[in-house]
Amino acid sequence: MTDEYDVIVIGGGPAGENAAAYAIAGSDRTAALVERELFGGECSYWACIPSKTLLRTGAVLDLAAGLPGLTASGPEVADVLARRDTFVHHRDDTSQVDWAKSARIDPIRGAARLAGERRVEVHTDAGVRELRARHAVVIATGTTAAIPDTPGLRDALPWTSRDATNLTVVPRRVAIIGGGVVACEAATWLIELGAAEVTMLVRGDRLLPRVEPFAADLVLRGLRDKGVEVRLNTEALMVSRRDPADTGVGRIHGGPVTLVLDNGELEADELVVAAGRAPATDDLGLESVGLSGGYLDVDDHLTVRDVPGEWLYAVGDVNHRAALTHMGKYQARVCGDVIAARAQGSPLDKSRYTASADHEQIPQVVYTAPELAAVGLTEQQARKAGYAVDTVEMDISVAGSALSRDDFHGRAKIVVDTTENRLLGATFVGPDMGEQLHAATIAVVGRVPLDTLWHAVPAFPAVSEFWLRLLETWRDR
Repeated sequence: MTDEYDVIVIGGGPAGENAAAYAIAGSDRTAALVERELFGGECSYWACIPSKTLLRTGAVLDLAAGLPGLTASGPEVADVLARRDTFVHHRDDTSQVDWAKSARIDPIRGAARLAGERRVEVHTDAGVRELRARHAVVIATGTTAAIPDTPGLRDALPWTSRDATNLTVVPRRVAIIGGGVVACEAATWLIELGAAEVTMLVRGDRLLPRVEPFAADLVLRGLRDKGVEVRLNTEALMVSRRDPADTGVGRIHGGPVTLVLDNGELEADELVVAAGRAPATDDLGLESVGLSGGYLDVDDHLTVRDVPGEWLYAVGDVNHRAALTHMGKYQARVCGDVIAARAQGSPLDKSRYTASADHEQIPQVVYTAPELAAVGLTEQQARKAGYAVDTVEMDISVAGSALSRDDFHGRAKIVVDTTENRLLGATFVGPDMGEQLHAATIAVVGRVPLDTLWHAVPAFPAVSEFWLRLLETWRDR
């Protein structure tokens, strides 16, 4: 027997949830949401939520240290981890399942495989369940941590990001392979929670290769000031471990780890691999619809290319357009609206049916100390794309920043398209800069002319007054 739904979504994370909800909103259409692990997905239990919970403790302690008259002690690691566990619901997805049911979405726990056009097989504890979609199948399976082929690395059972965010004990000595966002944030909370030695092994000559160079330099300085040893141009050639053991997520996986490097040797109590992500499309049955696996290429309606009939969609990290939860949710909203319009026979003639924000307009916050917030294009990316570019870069030094903390240090840069006199990108580094980002996002997405931004007056004495300084410098030129 085959169960029929209007929409079947494979992957129950934030992107999948939004795609299902938007596809059936305000209608009698039906949707199934299939998840092999926890409903709520990577972000809820293993990534954004637990990592930002751990990072918040250090940020608050830093703020207290920057204000005279306040004393702060800590962190109390057990309490920090307990708060983290509360936010991830102790990895219990009951509330997510209840939400799906309340949204008229049928949650199905099991491993899904495509079995041909609009057909899905779900391997559950009770057996194989066959599903058929009347209108659409959406793939929202995300990515998994990539483990390099370094000799001995897999056998050493290193931590991935899941272990780092769900740690149950803080290792005394930690080595981290990688220099991207996950590596930088993990190094931050590990040193803040009391790791005696945190060493980052970065193959390239800088951290965070996709951000403005000044921003990467400030993050590097911040990590080193906290006591993190960052070794640039360093690669692990071989890894070995005494008595490796699968002791569970977030627990020390055996004895000491020895890393043979291209410039020496390093021993650590735990090794974290933060060397990128790989698409979670293995064993998904893509060959049944003529696809070969890997990341799924989609158009701006989130329809998978090279599959006829406009019934297969992919949202979130699995399409490799923007590996960020908020962008996956954005894509899912567009995708759901497209599915609904096509089901109703409506034309796709409105902007809501086209994903455009993941082209040159992506916002991101890196929760290091200092915090890094950026949207749109860097100067290098803008020049490579062929824009006529000018920039303004300056320290953030206004009354509001001085009032916020005595040790405030920040820097801002805007990238301007001189042909249209509008923002192409902005990068801010400093305390709580993530809260300053949305104004820049609106300006970039809305293509707001700088002459118009001049009349968007920042409140005094808010930190956001640095916008005035940027625009004054631009106007004086």
